[in-house]
Amino acid sequence: MKRSYVLITILTVLFLGKSAIAQNTYLHCGNVIDGVQDELLGEHTLIIENQKITAIEKGYQSPTNNATAINLRDKTCLPGLIDMHVHLEGQTSPDNYIKQFTLNTSDVAFNAIGYAKTTLMAGFTTVRDVGGSGVNISLRDAINAGKVVGPRIFTAGKSIATTGGHADPTNGWKNEIEGDPGPKEGVVNGVADSRKAVRQRYKDGSDLIKITATGGVLSMAKSGTAPQFKMDELEAIIQTANDIGYHVAAHAHGVEGMQRAIKAGVTTIEHGTLMDEETMNMMKEYGTYLVPTITAGKSVADSAKIPGYYPEVVVPKAKAIGPEIQKMFSRAYKNGVNVAFGTDAGVFAHGKNAKEFGYMVEAGMPPMKAIQSATLTAAKILKMDTQIGTLESGKLADVIAVSGNPIENISTLENVSFVMKEGVIHKNQ
Repeated sequence: MKRSYVLITILTVLFLGKSAIAQNTYLHCGNVIDGVQDELLGEHTLIIENQKITAIEKGYQSPTNNATAINLRDKTCLPGLIDMHVHLEGQTSPDNYIKQFTLNTSDVAFNAIGYAKTTLMAGFTTVRDVGGSGVNISLRDAINAGKVVGPRIFTAGKSIATTGGHADPTNGWKNEIEGDPGPKEGVVNGVADSRKAVRQRYKDGSDLIKITATGGVLSMAKSGTAPQFKMDELEAIIQTANDIGYHVAAHAHGVEGMQRAIKAGVTTIEHGTLMDEETMNMMKEYGTYLVPTITAGKSVADSAKIPGYYPEVVVPKAKAIGPEIQKMFSRAYKNGVNVAFGTDAGVFAHGKNAKEFGYMVEAGMPPMKAIQSATLTAAKILKMDTQIGTLESGKLADVIAVSGNPIENISTLENVSFVMKEGVIHKNQ
């Protein structure tokens, strides 16, 4: 038995690298942000046994029982970050629109593996993937099985849209090939279709439901703001999702589509670009969270200035909608709207997710609140707050570290030097 264990261990190291073996570890942290308290804690030792934090003690404790000590005394340790809006199957480029006709599913999968690893190395140990082809489901499973390295993924699989809506996969195609996609492809018209599409996502293995409640910026359709579901369709989607324990995320830029989605009971509004005061008050009344994606707004507005980067139908939407997100976020936060961190990574380069913190702080959100939006708040929405989102005894050992003090300089979060996920060290520079 001992020889078999050693052989398995050697094979695991060869396949996944030395970081794959979890050990009992003492992390000597110069400062700690635990995700619960509003103040920065001083010198502490995080004691990790296998996958979990077993103790957090003041000062630098000497390791026992052959544990390994990791020197992070010049760094600030935080909970692993959570991005509530990513798209791991792709990444922005001038030829993105042709790739759907040139890339095979296997190509998408191999690309996604790289994007997932990049995201983890940037300090994001958990993400919510809110729309792809279904490769995101297989990627989640491969990461969970230890076949590839990446963040913990909660995925919507394929987003749900109406015919011609933001997530209709055949927008912009010529008539001969556009066909008539239905619930299986995530396109619905009417109550029966809406229920069937949710049940198909459940059958496919999704973790949540994503709908496109209004038009979008990057889809090959004219309107970026018009509502795209009737109330009975929204209610059918959300009731069916709730029946199977799923929450619903709603892409939305325009007011009417947002308000319908909020009334129907969605958990999060993604983007929320043109949100007015009435909608903000509705968000507070219904307990709906805003996932702002400011980085995406700025990125698409910049890319739209490059000739030929986007198709002509996209350019005016990107120029009009993109610059508005940060201003909306500032008003919404000051109005008391609940906020969860999300970036829309994939619309810009993966691994740049932490730029969002700077934009949030620039818009008036205190640094600690911005960090908590990407830790405890996000974990609560995912119903994972008993396992992740804070540094506490008994929780999974998702820990990152940065040089300096992110409360004084939020941009330090853009340079993560240490990443641990479930007790496994993936990065230590």
